[in-house]
Amino acid sequence: MRILVTGGAGFIGSELVRQLVHGTDDVVINLDKLTYAGNLDSLVDVASHPRYCFERVDLCDAGDVAQVFRKHQPDAVMHLAAESHVDRSIDGPSAFIQTNVVGTYSLLEAARDHWSGLSPEAKGCFRFVHVSTDEVYGSLGAEGFFREDTPYQPRSPYSASKAASDHLVRAWYHTYGLPTVTTNCSNNYGPYQFPEKLIPLIILRALSGQPLPVYGKGENIRDWLHVADHVRGLRAVLAQGRLGETYNLGGRSERTNIEVVRTVCALLDELVPDSPHRPHESLITYVTDRPGHDLRYAIDPDKIERELGWRPQESFATGLRSTVRWYLENRTWTNRVMSGGYRGERLGLVG
Repeated sequence: MRILVTGGAGFIGSELVRQLVHGTDDVVINLDKLTYAGNLDSLVDVASHPRYCFERVDLCDAGDVAQVFRKHQPDAVMHLAAESHVDRSIDGPSAFIQTNVVGTYSLLEAARDHWSGLSPEAKGCFRFVHVSTDEVYGSLGAEGFFREDTPYQPRSPYSASKAASDHLVRAWYHTYGLPTVTTNCSNNYGPYQFPEKLIPLIILRALSGQPLPVYGKGENIRDWLHVADHVRGLRAVLAQGRLGETYNLGGRSERTNIEVVRTVCALLDELVPDSPHRPHESLITYVTDRPGHDLRYAIDPDKIERELGWRPQESFATGLRSTVRWYLENRTWTNRVMSGGYRGERLGLVG
């Protein structure tokens, strides 16, 4: 199979590319614009592989996207390219509308044109997997879970742009018959995550003795899913998912933000016993909450567990420990991906 992966130089995308190249016989075409969060340093171990190809293309450039389809004739598309950081969407929503909405539209049209020209047999095998987020559902109270039929209530420019892309994908399935499947996942963590996200940000700031910013009282709750488990789920959806359906992927690992930060600090205390900043928890600083900060996300992954047999292999305890170890052992990668100007400062302030 020839699989076109959009956003393959990003956090989740690079994990998908690595799993496909190392674990299958598939040919992988990585389409990525290489924005600040997309970095080819995450793919050095597959860069020269004969079944891997990289195309530096902006999804919003319809001509270039169409050319990639003509050149590589993919059998499947796995669409992960997106602007993904809520705070950045508050600072500058335009990029999120362009990439997540206009870019998804451009990709859908190129995929539809390509799919329409395939033989009946090839058309029946073609798949378009759209990867989205649980943030499209809005916020939960103390109880309940997001399910595939939960109404959308996006509350940030980021989640609104992803909700729009989800609706476009479903519309292209119902209107044109394009064989699509959508996934919505909980918070991912693991190796190669850009250090604007909570876990790598806390690790790197703690190691350098900087304050560890926690929004509000740190009581916001997220469900955590290791990126390798997420990608295994995406591969199951590609292979077995029912067309036109949505599958929610979650880790069944709810934690408050302050719990996560304190656990990371405790792991650093243990794994870096000579750190001059121990106990790292003393670096925690509470800051003004993010505008529109959703209280709780929690996914019910029963559908994908029941239909496709997928379940996370990593517990939060094992996954977080291995993640902290990875960042400790890969400071060169971290330094290189942060060379573009981001230095762990807070984003998303209004006014």
